[in-house]
Amino acid sequence: MPELPEVEVTRRGIEPHLVGRRIAAVAVRETRLRRPVNDDLAARLQGQRIARLHRRGKYLLADLDRGQLLLHLGMSGHLRVVPQDTLVQRHDHVDLLLEDGNCLRFHDPRRFGLLLWGEDWTSDPLLQGLGPEPLGSEFDADYLFARSRRHQQPIKSFLMDAHVVVGVGNIYANESLFRAGIDPRRAAGRIALPRFRRLHQAIVEILQEAIIAGGTTLRDFTRPDGRKGYFRLSLAVYGREKEPCIRCGKALRAARIGGRSSFYCGQCQR
Repeated sequence: MPELPEVEVTRRGIEPHLVGRRIAAVAVRETRLRRPVNDDLAARLQGQRIARLHRRGKYLLADLDRGQLLLHLGMSGHLRVVPQDTLVQRHDHVDLLLEDGNCLRFHDPRRFGLLLWGEDWTSDPLLQGLGPEPLGSEFDADYLFARSRRHQQPIKSFLMDAHVVVGVGNIYANESLFRAGIDPRRAAGRIALPRFRRLHQAIVEILQEAIIAGGTTLRDFTRPDGRKGYFRLSLAVYGREKEPCIRCGKALRAARIGGRSSFYCGQCQR
């Protein structure tokens, strides 16, 4: 599933082609996504100008003259800006046809994404109660330390809780904990403030490096220009069970934590 870096890479890639443009028409080929596409989407969007494109966690929000368009890439989706006469492929579910002759094309083989119009999504249950952005000023070591007190859940599950912090998905939680030297199984409430300082720094560094690398492509994700994300070449532990640790050379281990695959070094992470 695309995580925060992949969504941010998508936002940065399509934003210059969308902001300030008007939507001339909408072509909906498939309405059966995670939530059905609005029946009146074309009528709602036609003639509207896209004023802003921003991200909240793994969601993209396009501010229009009237209302907002909410987009989520689901498990396998991607967004591209292409000429309107570009050949339609299987799973190209929705096109927003722009006044300049291009279109924003939403492609989603597994149909677990979202493309919905609403008056204001900030009060919707999808976005209500989300934690701070990990690259924002509200997220720091003191915040993590305070939120973690008396939590007995593993630190990896704690980091992946969107009510604690948004967008730190499975890949980047694994990598951040390795860089900070923290065992992903350790109870969040048993981690001291100095270690949370290292963890906060690791999270910020990992996410920033992943964005610069264009995200991580394991199977489905591609950038808006069709290229893969190359942070997969920098993965230190994720998906590397039994391979040597890049620090100590010991074989990396794997475990199921909160139902998700987790990878760590038993020597370097305590």
